[in-house]
Amino acid sequence: MNIIIVGDGKVGAALAAQLSSEKHDVTIIDSDPQVLNESAELLDVMAVVGNGAAMATLQEARVETADLLIAATSRDELNLLTCLTAKKLGCGHTIARIRNPEYTDQLVAMREELGLSLTVNPEQAAAHEAYQLLQFPSVLKRESFAKGRVEIVAIPVNDGSNLADIPLHKLYEIARVKVLVCAVERQGEVHIPGGSFVLRAGDTLFVTAALHDLAQLVRNLGLVEHKVKSLLIIGGSRIAFYLTQRCLDSGIHVRILERDHDRCVRLAETFPKAAIIEADGSRQEVLDAQGLTAFDAVITLTGMDEENVVLSMLAQHLGVSKVITKINRVEYDQLFRKVGLGSIISPKALCCSNIVRYVRAMSTASGSAGILALHTIVDGKVEALEFRADANTRHCDQPLKDVPLKEGILISCITHHGSTVIPKGDSRFHPGDTLVVVTAGDRAITALDDIFAD
Repeated sequence: MNIIIVGDGKVGAALAAQLSSEKHDVTIIDSDPQVLNESAELLDVMAVVGNGAAMATLQEARVETADLLIAATSRDELNLLTCLTAKKLGCGHTIARIRNPEYTDQLVAMREELGLSLTVNPEQAAAHEAYQLLQFPSVLKRESFAKGRVEIVAIPVNDGSNLADIPLHKLYEIARVKVLVCAVERQGEVHIPGGSFVLRAGDTLFVTAALHDLAQLVRNLGLVEHKVKSLLIIGGSRIAFYLTQRCLDSGIHVRILERDHDRCVRLAETFPKAAIIEADGSRQEVLDAQGLTAFDAVITLTGMDEENVVLSMLAQHLGVSKVITKINRVEYDQLFRKVGLGSIISPKALCCSNIVRYVRAMSTASGSAGILALHTIVDGKVEALEFRADANTRHCDQPLKDVPLKEGILISCITHHGSTVIPKGDSRFHPGDTLVVVTAGDRAITALDDIFAD
């Protein structure tokens, strides 16, 4: 597809890298020629210097021939004007990054008038992911598939766990619900395991389970699962705004530490049931005075990655049950996990992921690709891809035990007429079913037939 990205900041550059690697024709518009030159040298993209909201600039980028325009500058109003202008000039679809919560209702009511196909809010997406993690504190990460019916969750195998030193074919004896281990991370290496794979303390399991079985799975695995009743948020950012509302609605007591006076006043006016403390949450004496260890969960949302990492490490060292860390520089994600940070959220990565899924859905609708959805797990080393089988798909109606899959590929769930199952050897898929396929991230799987060995 022909895609225009307006804004060559962190989000725009990440999107350009991902979409160009997927063989889309990408053009980047930005007012900074130096930044554009760097992107053009690193990536296979076209570059146009100028104001992305101006008709002349969009016409220079041939917006009338574009299938999609993504407005990803740091200014909401500029993104809205860019999409409106692009649509007026004949662009097929438009996506705007909108961060201000005050625009939420307007975007719903005026989406058609604004010419928007999709809006993405990085902070709102990060708050949603953080809230999901708070529902199951022992889970490190959650990804939803099959319209929310199935989850891929990351579960640690700690010292003394009843999972340690058992082969996977005995997992059902402990889990007592239908699950499939689709990947295991061990000392930085990733395995797509078979039934004889033996789990060890220190491993992280990536498990596929039906949503309604997730709570039972956590209990049966013997994971400590105390319900989060109190949350300390360090940093009164936009993420804190979205997260606080959801937590208060679910009965979680929220306390926010924020050093900026005006922001504290706005938070206090918006959330009278939350405790808003004007203080520097990066100072240990402040954390001691607030009783850091008395909280069930802590989430660090300051504007500095380094500060968030240090504060999260302190909270974990002091024994806080659930710690969530916000980072922007996703290139250091793997390093942060190695130093013991459990759950990490990245607004930039979530924003890019949501947009890339939309692009893939557009490609599927136009018949140019077979992937319905894609999630990267284990720091991008493993991909979980969702496909729909059709009448031409090979091996339909055959038991999976007789289907020749390529090495290192698993079918982790099958959805048939709205009912999702974790497959066994005698399970079958039929035309119209959707399948989630797990494979190493460096393999080129673009269609369902690519997973078969014959």
